[in-house]
Amino acid sequence: MSDHRLPRDLGELFADGGGDRRLPVALPPGEVVWPDPGYTGQGRADRPAFWMSDEPATGADWARLRACHPHSGLWPLLLDESAQPWSIGQVVPDDHRHIDHFTAEGFMTEVWQEWVTQMPSDALEELEPYGAICPGPAPRGVPLAEPEAVADWLAGELAARGMPLGLVAASRGADALAVMGWQGALHHNEWMVPMAAVVRSWEDRFGARVVSVGFNTLDLSVAAPPLDREHALHVAAEHWAFCPDNVMQGAGDLEGYAAQLVGGHAWSFWWD
Repeated sequence: MSDHRLPRDLGELFADGGGDRRLPVALPPGEVVWPDPGYTGQGRADRPAFWMSDEPATGADWARLRACHPHSGLWPLLLDESAQPWSIGQVVPDDHRHIDHFTAEGFMTEVWQEWVTQMPSDALEELEPYGAICPGPAPRGVPLAEPEAVADWLAGELAARGMPLGLVAASRGADALAVMGWQGALHHNEWMVPMAAVVRSWEDRFGARVVSVGFNTLDLSVAAPPLDREHALHVAAEHWAFCPDNVMQGAGDLEGYAAQLVGGHAWSFWWD
Protein backbone atom coordinates (compact mmCIF):
# COMPACT_ATOMS: atom_id res chain seq x y z
CA MET A 1 0.00 0.00 0.00
CA SER A 2 1.30 3.44 -0.89
CA ASP A 3 2.27 5.71 2.00
CA HIS A 4 1.64 8.77 -0.23
CA ARG A 5 5.12 10.17 0.34
CA LEU A 6 6.04 13.03 -1.97
CA PRO A 7 7.41 12.06 -5.38
CA ARG A 8 11.15 12.65 -5.63
CA ASP A 9 10.84 15.76 -7.80
CA LEU A 10 8.47 17.40 -5.31
CA GLY A 11 10.77 16.44 -2.47
CA GLU A 12 13.51 18.43 -4.20
CA LEU A 13 11.54 21.60 -3.42
CA PHE A 14 12.32 21.17 0.29
CA ALA A 15 15.67 21.66 1.99
CA ASP A 16 15.18 18.34 3.81
CA GLY A 17 14.14 16.45 0.69
CA GLY A 18 10.50 16.31 1.70
CA GLY A 19 10.83 14.53 5.02
CA ASP A 20 7.60 12.83 6.11
CA ARG A 21 5.35 15.10 4.04
CA ARG A 22 2.58 13.34 2.16
CA LEU A 23 0.45 14.00 -0.89
CA PRO A 24 -2.51 11.61 -0.99
CA VAL A 25 -3.82 12.79 -4.38
CA ALA A 26 -2.54 12.16 -7.88
CA LEU A 27 -0.80 14.97 -9.72
CA PRO A 28 -1.20 15.77 -13.41
CA PRO A 29 1.93 15.60 -15.58
CA GLY A 30 4.41 18.36 -14.81
CA GLU A 31 7.95 19.17 -13.77
CA VAL A 32 9.95 21.31 -11.41
CA VAL A 33 11.16 24.73 -12.56
CA TRP A 34 14.66 25.90 -11.67
CA PRO A 35 15.60 29.57 -11.39
CA ASP A 36 17.51 30.81 -14.43
CA PRO A 37 21.07 31.57 -13.21
CA GLY A 38 21.41 34.21 -15.91
CA TYR A 39 18.40 36.03 -14.50
CA THR A 40 19.21 35.72 -10.81
CA GLY A 41 22.94 36.38 -11.19
CA GLN A 42 23.45 33.99 -8.28
CA GLY A 43 24.67 30.84 -10.02
CA ARG A 44 22.80 27.54 -9.97
CA ALA A 45 20.25 27.32 -7.16
CA ASP A 46 20.38 24.62 -4.50
CA ARG A 47 16.88 23.43 -5.39
CA PRO A 48 14.00 24.13 -7.79
CA ALA A 49 11.75 27.13 -7.20
CA PHE A 50 8.41 25.38 -7.78
CA TRP A 51 6.63 22.58 -9.61
CA MET A 52 4.36 23.35 -12.59
CA SER A 53 1.79 21.26 -14.44
CA ASP A 54 2.09 20.77 -18.19
CA GLU A 55 -1.56 21.58 -18.84
CA PRO A 56 -4.12 24.03 -17.46
CA ALA A 57 -5.65 23.09 -14.10
CA THR A 58 -9.25 23.20 -12.94
CA GLY A 59 -10.56 24.93 -9.85
CA ALA A 60 -11.19 21.47 -8.41
CA ASP A 61 -7.50 20.62 -8.91
CA TRP A 62 -6.49 23.73 -6.98
CA ALA A 63 -8.97 23.08 -4.17
CA ARG A 64 -7.90 19.43 -3.83
CA LEU A 65 -4.23 20.39 -3.46
CA ARG A 66 -5.07 23.27 -1.14
CA ALA A 67 -6.85 20.79 1.13
CA CYS A 68 -3.71 18.63 1.12
CA HIS A 69 -1.43 21.52 2.09
CA PRO A 70 -1.31 20.73 5.84
CA HIS A 71 0.18 17.31 4.97
CA SER A 72 2.16 18.13 1.84
CA GLY A 73 3.61 21.54 2.73
CA LEU A 74 2.93 22.53 -0.89
CA TRP A 75 0.88 25.68 -1.51
CA PRO A 76 -1.00 25.64 -4.87
CA LEU A 77 -1.00 28.59 -7.24
CA LEU A 78 -2.67 29.18 -10.58
CA LEU A 79 0.13 30.49 -12.80
CA ASP A 80 -0.95 33.19 -15.23
CA GLU A 81 1.24 32.95 -18.32
CA SER A 82 -0.43 35.66 -20.40
CA ALA A 83 2.66 37.91 -20.18
CA GLN A 84 5.45 35.32 -20.26
CA PRO A 85 5.88 31.61 -19.50
CA TRP A 86 6.83 30.53 -16.01
CA SER A 87 8.91 27.68 -17.35
CA ILE A 88 11.78 30.02 -18.30
CA GLY A 89 12.57 30.44 -14.61
CA GLN A 90 12.75 34.22 -14.32
CA VAL A 91 12.35 34.09 -10.55
CA VAL A 92 14.58 34.95 -7.59
CA PRO A 93 13.74 32.61 -4.69
CA ASP A 94 14.25 33.86 -1.15
CA ASP A 95 14.35 32.39 2.33
CA HIS A 96 10.92 32.63 3.95
CA ARG A 97 12.56 33.42 7.29
CA HIS A 98 13.49 36.88 5.98
CA ILE A 99 9.79 37.79 5.99
CA ASP A 100 9.81 37.72 9.79
CA HIS A 101 11.92 40.90 9.82
CA PHE A 102 9.24 43.02 8.12
CA THR A 103 5.73 44.23 8.94
CA ALA A 104 2.82 45.59 6.97
CA GLU A 105 2.93 48.80 8.99
CA GLY A 106 6.64 49.33 8.37
CA PHE A 107 6.29 48.78 4.63
CA MET A 108 3.27 51.06 4.32
CA THR A 109 4.89 53.85 6.33
CA GLU A 110 8.11 53.71 4.30
CA VAL A 111 6.30 53.82 0.94
CA TRP A 112 4.04 56.66 2.10
CA GLN A 113 6.86 58.81 3.46
CA GLU A 114 9.01 58.29 0.40
CA TRP A 115 6.17 59.30 -1.92
CA VAL A 116 5.32 62.40 0.14
CA THR A 117 8.97 63.47 0.06
CA GLN A 118 9.32 63.09 -3.69
CA MET A 119 5.99 64.40 -4.99
CA PRO A 120 4.75 68.02 -5.26
CA SER A 121 2.32 69.09 -2.54
CA ASP A 122 -0.65 69.32 -4.91
CA ALA A 123 -0.26 65.60 -5.66
CA LEU A 124 -1.37 64.85 -2.10
CA GLU A 125 -4.95 65.20 -3.32
CA GLU A 126 -4.60 61.66 -4.70
CA LEU A 127 -4.35 60.38 -1.13
CA GLU A 128 -7.29 62.24 0.38
CA PRO A 129 -8.55 62.09 3.07
CA TYR A 130 -5.15 61.09 4.50
CA GLY A 131 -2.79 63.33 2.57
CA ALA A 132 0.75 63.32 3.93
CA ILE A 133 -0.16 61.35 7.08
CA CYS A 134 0.05 57.60 6.64
CA PRO A 135 -2.98 56.02 8.39
CA GLY A 136 -1.25 52.71 9.05
CA PRO A 137 -2.86 49.30 8.57
CA ALA A 138 -6.65 49.03 8.70
CA PRO A 139 -8.51 47.13 11.42
CA ARG A 140 -9.22 43.47 10.74
CA GLY A 141 -12.36 42.53 8.88
CA VAL A 142 -15.32 40.46 10.04
CA PRO A 143 -15.27 36.96 8.50
CA LEU A 144 -18.21 36.29 6.23
CA ALA A 145 -17.11 32.76 5.30
CA GLU A 146 -14.29 30.29 5.86
CA PRO A 147 -11.11 31.56 4.13
CA GLU A 148 -10.46 28.20 2.48
CA ALA A 149 -13.96 28.07 1.03
CA VAL A 150 -13.59 31.54 -0.46
CA ALA A 151 -10.18 30.60 -1.87
CA ASP A 152 -11.64 27.50 -3.51
CA TRP A 153 -14.41 29.62 -5.04
CA LEU A 154 -11.96 32.14 -6.49
CA ALA A 155 -9.75 29.37 -7.86
CA GLY A 156 -12.77 28.05 -9.74
CA GLU A 157 -13.44 31.48 -11.20
CA LEU A 158 -9.83 32.10 -12.25
CA ALA A 159 -9.19 28.61 -13.58
CA ALA A 160 -11.57 29.35 -16.45
CA ARG A 161 -8.71 31.39 -17.97
CA GLY A 162 -6.76 28.17 -18.58
CA MET A 163 -3.74 28.43 -16.29
CA PRO A 164 -1.27 25.73 -15.26
CA LEU A 165 -0.96 24.75 -11.63
CA GLY A 166 2.06 25.57 -9.51
CA LEU A 167 3.15 24.02 -6.21
CA VAL A 168 5.49 25.84 -3.84
CA ALA A 169 7.16 24.50 -0.69
CA ALA A 170 5.72 27.05 1.74
CA SER A 171 3.77 27.01 4.99
CA ARG A 172 1.34 29.66 3.73
CA GLY A 173 0.44 31.44 0.51
CA ALA A 174 2.17 34.70 1.43
CA ASP A 175 5.45 32.86 2.00
CA ALA A 176 5.07 31.13 -1.37
CA LEU A 177 5.58 34.50 -3.08
CA ALA A 178 9.08 34.82 -1.62
CA VAL A 179 9.98 31.13 -1.77
CA MET A 180 9.15 30.79 -5.48
CA GLY A 181 10.88 34.09 -6.25
CA TRP A 182 7.89 35.92 -7.73
CA GLN A 183 8.98 39.26 -9.17
CA GLY A 184 5.58 40.72 -10.05
CA ALA A 185 5.98 44.02 -8.20
CA LEU A 186 9.61 44.60 -9.20
CA HIS A 187 8.90 48.04 -10.67
CA HIS A 188 7.35 49.16 -7.38
CA ASN A 189 9.60 47.47 -4.83
CA GLU A 190 12.87 45.76 -5.70
CA TRP A 191 12.59 43.09 -2.99
CA MET A 192 9.51 40.90 -2.72
CA VAL A 193 10.11 39.81 0.88
CA PRO A 194 8.60 42.95 2.51
CA MET A 195 5.56 42.61 0.26
CA ALA A 196 5.12 39.02 1.38
CA ALA A 197 4.98 40.40 4.93
CA VAL A 198 2.08 42.62 3.88
CA VAL A 199 0.23 39.64 2.40
CA ARG A 200 0.85 37.68 5.61
CA SER A 201 -0.87 40.48 7.50
CA TRP A 202 -3.82 40.41 5.09
CA GLU A 203 -4.09 36.66 5.62
CA ASP A 204 -4.39 37.31 9.35
CA ARG A 205 -6.65 40.37 9.25
CA PHE A 206 -8.87 39.73 6.22
CA GLY A 207 -8.76 35.97 5.73
CA ALA A 208 -6.89 36.52 2.46
CA ARG A 209 -5.41 33.60 0.54
CA VAL A 210 -2.98 33.69 -2.39
CA VAL A 211 -4.69 31.96 -5.32
CA SER A 212 -2.94 33.11 -8.50
CA VAL A 213 0.20 34.94 -9.62
CA GLY A 214 1.33 36.25 -12.97
CA PHE A 215 4.36 38.05 -14.38
CA ASN A 216 3.02 41.31 -12.88
CA THR A 217 -0.25 40.26 -11.23
CA LEU A 218 -1.49 38.82 -7.96
CA ASP A 219 -4.96 37.50 -7.08
CA LEU A 220 -6.12 37.00 -3.50
CA SER A 221 -9.35 35.65 -2.10
CA VAL A 222 -10.77 37.61 0.85
CA ALA A 223 -13.04 36.08 3.50
CA ALA A 224 -13.34 39.19 5.72
CA PRO A 225 -13.57 42.22 3.39
CA PRO A 226 -14.38 45.76 4.54
CA LEU A 227 -18.14 46.23 4.77
CA ASP A 228 -18.49 50.01 4.98
CA ARG A 229 -17.02 53.07 3.29
CA GLU A 230 -14.75 54.13 6.17
CA HIS A 231 -13.15 50.73 6.58
CA ALA A 232 -12.83 50.29 2.81
CA LEU A 233 -11.10 53.66 2.52
CA HIS A 234 -8.56 52.61 5.12
CA VAL A 235 -7.95 49.33 3.26
CA ALA A 236 -7.66 51.29 0.00
CA ALA A 237 -4.78 53.25 1.53
CA GLU A 238 -3.00 49.96 2.23
CA HIS A 239 -3.60 48.81 -1.33
CA TRP A 240 -2.18 52.07 -2.64
CA ALA A 241 1.07 51.53 -0.71
CA PHE A 242 1.21 47.93 -1.93
CA CYS A 243 0.26 48.60 -5.55
CA PRO A 244 -0.18 52.28 -6.56
CA ASP A 245 -0.97 51.33 -10.17
CA ASN A 246 -4.12 49.55 -9.01
CA VAL A 247 -5.51 52.79 -7.62
CA MET A 248 -4.12 55.54 -9.82
CA GLN A 249 -4.50 53.77 -13.15
CA GLY A 250 -7.87 52.38 -12.12
CA ALA A 251 -10.34 54.44 -10.10
CA GLY A 252 -7.89 57.35 -9.92
CA ASP A 253 -8.17 58.11 -6.21
CA LEU A 254 -8.68 56.36 -2.88
CA GLU A 255 -12.38 57.25 -2.63
CA GLY A 256 -13.27 55.69 -5.96
CA TYR A 257 -11.10 52.66 -5.36
CA ALA A 258 -12.54 52.09 -1.88
CA ALA A 259 -16.04 51.80 -3.32
CA GLN A 260 -14.87 48.74 -5.27
CA LEU A 261 -13.64 47.00 -2.10
CA VAL A 262 -16.84 47.03 -0.01
CA GLY A 263 -17.98 43.45 0.45
CA GLY A 264 -15.67 42.13 -2.29
CA HIS A 265 -14.25 38.61 -1.90
CA ALA A 266 -11.41 39.02 -4.42
CA TRP A 267 -8.50 41.45 -4.51
CA SER A 268 -6.62 41.64 -7.80
CA PHE A 269 -3.37 43.59 -8.22
CA TRP A 270 -1.31 44.49 -11.27
CA TRP A 271 1.88 46.49 -11.61
CA ASP A 272 2.71 48.49 -14.75
